Amino acid sequence: MAEAVPTSPKQSEARSLDRPLTTRSSSSGPLAEELQCSICLDPFTDPVSTPCGHNFCKSCLNQCWDNSQTYNCPLCKENFRRRPDLKINTALREVVLLFKEKSCKSKTEVLCDICDDIKMKAQKICLVCQSSYCQTHLEPHQRVPKLKKHKLIDPVENLEVYICQKHEKPLELFCRDDQTCVCLLCAVTNHRNHNTVSVEEESKEKKSQLMKMQTDMQQMIQDRMKRIQDLKNLEELRKETSEKEKAESIELFTDLIRSIERCQSEQLEMMEQKQKAAEKQTEEFIKELEQEITELKRRDTELEQLSHTEDHLHLLQIYPSLSRPAHTSRWTEISNDTRESETNLRKALTQLQETLNEKLSKSVLKSMQRYTVDVTLDPDTAYPTLILSDDGKQVMHGDIELELPDNPKSFDTCACVLGKEGFSSGGFYFEVQVKGKTEWDLGVARESINRKGMTAASPENGYWAVFLRNRNRYQACESSPISLSLRVKPQVVGVFVDYEEGLVSFYDVKSSSHIYSFTGQSFTEKLLPYFSPGSKKGKKCKNAAPLIISHVSK
Repeated sequence: MAEAVPTSPKQSEARSLDRPLTTRSSSSGPLAEELQCSICLDPFTDPVSTPCGHNFCKSCLNQCWDNSQTYNCPLCKENFRRRPDLKINTALREVVLLFKEKSCKSKTEVLCDICDDIKMKAQKICLVCQSSYCQTHLEPHQRVPKLKKHKLIDPVENLEVYICQKHEKPLELFCRDDQTCVCLLCAVTNHRNHNTVSVEEESKEKKSQLMKMQTDMQQMIQDRMKRIQDLKNLEELRKETSEKEKAESIELFTDLIRSIERCQSEQLEMMEQKQKAAEKQTEEFIKELEQEITELKRRDTELEQLSHTEDHLHLLQIYPSLSRPAHTSRWTEISNDTRESETNLRKALTQLQETLNEKLSKSVLKSMQRYTVDVTLDPDTAYPTLILSDDGKQVMHGDIELELPDNPKSFDTCACVLGKEGFSSGGFYFEVQVKGKTEWDLGVARESINRKGMTAASPENGYWAVFLRNRNRYQACESSPISLSLRVKPQVVGVFVDYEEGLVSFYDVKSSSHIYSFTGQSFTEKLLPYFSPGSKKGKKCKNAAPLIISHVSK
């Protein structure tokens, strides 16, 4: 079977010249030329025929004529008086499509280099012999000991990729220093002192790395799919919460409207009853006044007569009855009743408004309490004189400044402490008991606030807070502090933040009344709950009570 292994240069040269004929990937030949556009030199696309009988791509011919003042055949130069109306040659187009399909199917089919007449499909390619073999002509490489050592690979068209272009030897080694495939001669010359391994060994290593990359990639895909699902679940939860809040808001305002309508109806009915009573009373008063006028006129007539009488005895007898004051009605009571009615009406309306405000405030606070989060104090941020409870829910001012190692997270000048948990989206709410204190600060702060030295608490410096000083002086920490007028002294303060809306609100939980809100803020980083219990005052240790993070009763 020696004929299966060409050894002479002439045979090798012949094999090299014959290679295009041993594969079906070549598109050359008479048929290919006939199906080729002479303008773009590619197979026809939507072929059209000129009156002289030549074929071109429709777009190629139109472009050629669009850029010319005359219309002629690009191939034979025959002139046409008018621009021909081009119709696609459907039969030729079908032939071109079949040719393209056949060419595509045959591109990956490599044929045997040794077969003489009918070329059989190659089963292997020998990198040493640089030839392709069908199953029959491959037999010597499977039997002859010397040939069995040759490197065989699956059939490929681009055989040159597997051969060293400098030494024409198989690329059997991999240089890890230069990250390239080399032949045996390269390994002992240009890569002599380099770390080289077999292609198989490096391929195995690369496959292991690829498997790890694939595992990591699959994990990344799973993580992102889980993230997508979490976002979808969150969005669904938000929708459900929003729908529930809408329904509750509609119910609340429906109840309020009903209350208003009921109170309005009751007030109108009461006013109507009082109006009717007043009208009846007025009629009675008018009747009494008319009777009084009649009686007074009668007595006036009698007095006129008696003033001219000479019957002195009769005058003295009836004088007592005439000298008594005439009967007068209660007409002055009308205006008094009207004023009382107006006063009662105003009082009822005021009570109604207060009731509606109370219901609305309670509803708003209840809605915010749905966003309750578990807040715990962070001891790493605490000022050295502050004392934190073991559960991280209480903080108070101590008498001794603790000697603690310098911590970049802790406050070194202000008696403050931050919460462990930070929030950078959505809404969150927490409540703090301030009962028995004469000073305190409460709110939220940016994670990046300056914790060393004195810093004014304001939104520009990353603080959104309210504070109490001297028992009764409440202020909001704006750029210029704003004094707050509160009807009652808060015992528990609720803090609500809507990150996306830029809102920070404070509420008196017991009275369900609004204390203050920062609106229109722009948050760009994580927000942390912010606390300051204030310092103790005097020997009586005023303000010694702790700030306590409360459990929220929803």
